Amino acid sequence: MATLTFLEARECVISSLRGAPGVLPTEQVAIEHSAGRVLAQPIAADRDYPPLPRSVRDGFAVRASDLPGELHVIGEVRAGSRFEGEVQPGQTVEIMTGAPMPAGADAVVMVEYTTVSGPTMATDRTVQPEENVNRQASEAHAGAVLLVPGMRLDYAAIGVLAMVGLNQVTVYRQPEVAILATGDEIVDGPLPVLDHQIRNTNSWVLAAQVARAGGTPVVLPVAPDVYGPTRELIERGLRSDLLLLSGGVSAGKYDIVERVLAGLGAEFFFDRVRIQPGQPLVFGRVGKQYFFGLPGNPGSTLITFEVFARAAVELLGGQQEARLPFFSCRLTKEFRQKPGLTRFLPALLSSDGSQVTPAPFGGSGDLPALARAEAFIVTEPERTEWAAGDTIRVLLK
Repeated sequence: MATLTFLEARECVISSLRGAPGVLPTEQVAIEHSAGRVLAQPIAADRDYPPLPRSVRDGFAVRASDLPGELHVIGEVRAGSRFEGEVQPGQTVEIMTGAPMPAGADAVVMVEYTTVSGPTMATDRTVQPEENVNRQASEAHAGAVLLVPGMRLDYAAIGVLAMVGLNQVTVYRQPEVAILATGDEIVDGPLPVLDHQIRNTNSWVLAAQVARAGGTPVVLPVAPDVYGPTRELIERGLRSDLLLLSGGVSAGKYDIVERVLAGLGAEFFFDRVRIQPGQPLVFGRVGKQYFFGLPGNPGSTLITFEVFARAAVELLGGQQEARLPFFSCRLTKEFRQKPGLTRFLPALLSSDGSQVTPAPFGGSGDLPALARAEAFIVTEPERTEWAAGDTIRVLLK
């Protein structure tokens, strides 16, 4: 099986998962529980927004053709009320931000540019028609689709739900993701461990990553390096929407995960990717159920989930697109690498996010360094060096 580049492997995952589940199940949730869920219905404007022309400044509603000059103040209008009269030539109405424009007025002069003496407002400013005014339907026309299915609901989208008067919304069911750590050296729980044993961290790291991606994690018991029990646990994991395995996918004598999957009739799309950490990465399916065999070192597990498996969770959960939040930063010091691999290395960001510094890193088993990191430097495989001040790709943690 050919070894894929980072981009080839990611495209393989996305093209395989996009639309793979067919019709996804949906459910109704209350608006207060909808944050982070994936929308399954179009959300349309129930009326024009704004429904009336409104002021965007505190000031005076005027006829633009009357300025500059002195105008007679005939009243006041606040947000949440209406002025019932009509502004005639030579007249004005004091108006507050968000208040509907009085009939006859077509602009607002800001209060900072006016002087008031008794019932008279004077200004030496001119204004254009509709200056400091939000036109009716300038934000949305009645019936316009504001939110589309497949988008993840963030705080602004929840504001739109409230704006159009919804207290419940239809979302896609969160995919269930089984998590199975493998290896005789892995033990669960807080009890003391022997020097040759390792506490299970990967299952809990992956559970947190799955939840952040919009899935429901199901952590299975650790699988030993024995064919029968491992097969039984993998079969159990394949009952979920997606199975994530960690460990057992290298070429060692006791790395049996691929052999078990092959015995279950698995179709393998790739089993190695030109990245570091995380080269021995398996992706495939058994029947209609997709799985990832992630490397066992914590850094490899964490990173390969973020750049590959996260996309699968998002697409299985109804999200239309799965994107990586890459951006560019300037390096604070020179950086070198051997060519051939796309590397993901822990880094620290400046307070304004414009500069990045490679963090001390002991390799893919260095979980404390990964916990301290704020982002990952992402290298170009063909490039060997960067000078201080050069820009480099960064992936937010």
